[in-house]
Amino acid sequence: MSPADTGAPTVRGAAPAVPAVSATVPAIEADSRMTPGGPGYRRMSLALFLAGVATFALLYSTQALLPLISGEFGVAASEASWTVAAATGGLAVFVLPMSALSERFGRRTVMTASLAVAVTVGLLVPFAPSLGTLVALRALQGAALAGLPASAQAYLAEEVRPRALVTAIGLFVAGNSVGGMSGRVITGWIAQEWGWRVAVGVVGVIAVGCAAAFRLLLPTPRHFRPGSLRPRVLASTVRDHLANPLLRRLYAIGALFMTVFGGVYTVIGYRLTEAPFSLPQGIIGSIFLVYLVGTVSASTAGRLVGRLGRRGALYLAGATTAAGLLLSLLGSVVLVLLGLVLITAGFFAGHAVASSAVSRTAAHGRAQASALYQSTYYIGSSVGSTVGALAFRAQGWTGTVGVGLLAVLGVVTITVFGSRAARVAARREPVAAR
Repeated sequence: MSPADTGAPTVRGAAPAVPAVSATVPAIEADSRMTPGGPGYRRMSLALFLAGVATFALLYSTQALLPLISGEFGVAASEASWTVAAATGGLAVFVLPMSALSERFGRRTVMTASLAVAVTVGLLVPFAPSLGTLVALRALQGAALAGLPASAQAYLAEEVRPRALVTAIGLFVAGNSVGGMSGRVITGWIAQEWGWRVAVGVVGVIAVGCAAAFRLLLPTPRHFRPGSLRPRVLASTVRDHLANPLLRRLYAIGALFMTVFGGVYTVIGYRLTEAPFSLPQGIIGSIFLVYLVGTVSASTAGRLVGRLGRRGALYLAGATTAAGLLLSLLGSVVLVLLGLVLITAGFFAGHAVASSAVSRTAAHGRAQASALYQSTYYIGSSVGSTVGALAFRAQGWTGTVGVGLLAVLGVVTITVFGSRAARVAARREPVAAR
């Protein structure tokens, strides 16, 4: 395996390995793929950035509002957290089927349809008469959004040159961070004045604008080749991906990073409304401005991998996340905020590195490879939201931090194991070549 495939450090100054062009795509087309500064690249980047904004704004639109939802429906944090877990769980379940549809009908078609359904449901969410109805609508919304993440990464892998892929995916992930941040900040201040229903309605309207701009801006795919919808073909592709040890490790790393992130941001609102902080809803919503840090760390992930290698970048992301978790235990709101900054920076960097590695590692069925990553990633979010809330109910913020630290330990352990496996494989290759 090459360093890019194994997770071994990249040698500074060396040209990165470029995956072989699929047999179904003529070699001449590989030269016409988009690159930074080239035709269509800016439009593509802005379109997918806006898609990322809409996806995360809708997906986590209730997260900053959980204390208000708990108050209206008279439920605990662990019950209100299902409005987040249902959305991420719906995405996790449907991302693989939606990726299969994108292989047949095209990435842009599926992404457009997914956004259209998701924003329609988003406009219905404010009218939910009960917690059960709200959870059901959120699950439907998550299922609709499932067409975005895997299809977007497959689109980038097909339409962008390999050397620019990490940067391009980092920009899409940066859009996620902006969507998550803006949705929470906007809902926080609006909910303080007019309630959580108006707040999520405003997010729905913003998402409508992002969806329309996305459809107008995204360039027509030039390298897409329709695949098969036959279940046997899909099952074979999924088995191939799951048989790849590197892909399995990347899926687990994405899930564990998201377990930390989902738990922290689901519970943080409850912690900050309680003593000794007792902050109002608008201020709590503004806490999510730290997502801007994630925008920077995700968009610079390519340079981070170039300097430290994929393994080094993952170690740094895990260490940064762990430091933020520990810092958040302290009783000062300034130190809690700094802890959130480190958690957010570490998470988005780790996610961008792992997700781009999936796109480069998969030699075929890229939509399915990305879909499996997204499925495990959002399962991690659902687990983190639920387990983090339960830990908070049992042991307070210390319990939630404990869950996060265990997940970070898992990331480090998997990365160490992958590095060891890469060294063993490297020693065997010269022997096999004799």
